[in-house]
Amino acid sequence: MPHDGQDMTDLKAILLPDLLGLTGDAVPLVQRLLETAKRRIGKQVAPEGRIAAGAIEEHQTAAHGLAWLATYDEALRQMQGWAERLHAQGRFGEIEKLIHQIAFGEYLGQIRGGIPMSQGEILRPHDMELSQSDLDDLNHPSVELLIASGNSQAARMQLVELMQHQGSANTFGASGLDDELEMIREQFRRFSQERVEPHAHDWHLKDELIPMEIITDLAEMGVFGLTIPEEYGGFGLSKASMVVVSEELSRGYIGVGSLGTRSEIAAELILCGGTEEQKQNWLPKLASAETLPTAVFTEPNTGSDLGSLRTRAVRDGDDYKVTGNKTWITHAARTHVMTLLARTDPETTDYKGLSMFLAEKAPGTDQEPFPTPGMTGGEIEVLGYRGMKEYELSFDNFAVKGTNLLGGVEGQGFKQLMQTFESARIQTAARAIGVAQSALDVSMQYATDRKQFGKSLIAFPRVAGKLAMMAVEIMVARQLTYFSAREKDEGRRCDLEAGMAKLLGARVAWAAADNGLQIHGGNGFALEYKISRILCDARILNIFEGAAEIQAQVIARRLLSQAG
Repeated sequence: MPHDGQDMTDLKAILLPDLLGLTGDAVPLVQRLLETAKRRIGKQVAPEGRIAAGAIEEHQTAAHGLAWLATYDEALRQMQGWAERLHAQGRFGEIEKLIHQIAFGEYLGQIRGGIPMSQGEILRPHDMELSQSDLDDLNHPSVELLIASGNSQAARMQLVELMQHQGSANTFGASGLDDELEMIREQFRRFSQERVEPHAHDWHLKDELIPMEIITDLAEMGVFGLTIPEEYGGFGLSKASMVVVSEELSRGYIGVGSLGTRSEIAAELILCGGTEEQKQNWLPKLASAETLPTAVFTEPNTGSDLGSLRTRAVRDGDDYKVTGNKTWITHAARTHVMTLLARTDPETTDYKGLSMFLAEKAPGTDQEPFPTPGMTGGEIEVLGYRGMKEYELSFDNFAVKGTNLLGGVEGQGFKQLMQTFESARIQTAARAIGVAQSALDVSMQYATDRKQFGKSLIAFPRVAGKLAMMAVEIMVARQLTYFSAREKDEGRRCDLEAGMAKLLGARVAWAAADNGLQIHGGNGFALEYKISRILCDARILNIFEGAAEIQAQVIARRLLSQAG
């Protein structure tokens, strides 16, 4: 790939001197800029330290831009922490240095010039009420050098050269995880390579459910009980371990990576909000996959506005009868229990009247997907994320046992659901990393094998540049996600960090898939190539578990509630 006369000794000229010093200088400068933006926008949105009604919508671009700036700030801090830990361990090698250098060069440049919230929405400093003088800190010599030379064509080409030496199936750059988590990663990487990747594209093209044998295998490996406490039949491992598992399984196929997430979130609901009897009954069954769950929250006309749900659950003696409609219900047909959000107080019109149920149902078949009385449904045909299928559901006096009211108290449903958002968004970020990595895997291989104009595609700077940026942004999203998981494991509130990881991870996955398809050229547009599936799968990540706009809104509200 190098041009004539270029070799690995050029690395010394490409790597910036005292790299950790340069990036260390930059971190507090970005933090200072963030605080300035927070104060400026806070004066408009939360003049007395409390967000004024309607103000955040009136200044939505600025508020969402603040969310992205805060995400970049946290991402760079976590990259610096990753690099310093590796350096202390003697593991900060050439690939890691290049990834770190390119990441800072690119993200600092975007902060100063414009952060892409999406393809057509570039957030400029003035959109966040920042003046030119506010940006003076970013004229620091360290920042200037990183922007000017950190993400150079030579650096990107050299990074891809080193990646080629490792092989196209590698996770490029040391993750910074401990040995136990790396062993877990390797175990599930092998499973993905042997049991998932050879079949995933067929499952997608044929729009088939992931075979039950895969679910059985995952159950035997402990996926469904990974983070459930041992006293309830699980392994009691960390959220970080579940991140690694979800990442590697999603690298094989997002549907397989999402199977564990179903049980993870159902278990979280029960652990946080259930009675002891409910925990004893349900958690061992979830851990063993004897019981497969599905989440039944969204309604046709509500989307992200869960507080306005209309499905109602009416008392019928000691039990309940549920009536209403739900949509975008993943893996609904062959599951055994629904975590079902419904309104138990008909006098309310907001989240206060909602309750959560563990609604039992019989698993269906292809011929009769919903055999339980009082419940009907139909499949929603989708572009990607097909392995579990999506459904619309209708309930007409559907019976739910009174003992299956989560926590045994009405009106707690929304609060119970909110308690799972941190884990759900961390899991979505992990799945996004896996999808992005799969895009890099197939694109590296294709760019190496495909010859044009007498040489491999990977020899062309713009192709190599795309691959380099995939590897760099995957590592940035990975470190932000690992950080949010560590915060969760330490028992600290991490809705902000989890939201940032999800926001950035989803954008990184889409960019990787889109650029991967571009590398494939016309072949990428052919259904037979895996990248076409990966592109479709990546697209959902910016929508579910909180659309990118909703996610930015949530982050902004948290940040601005602290301003004033």
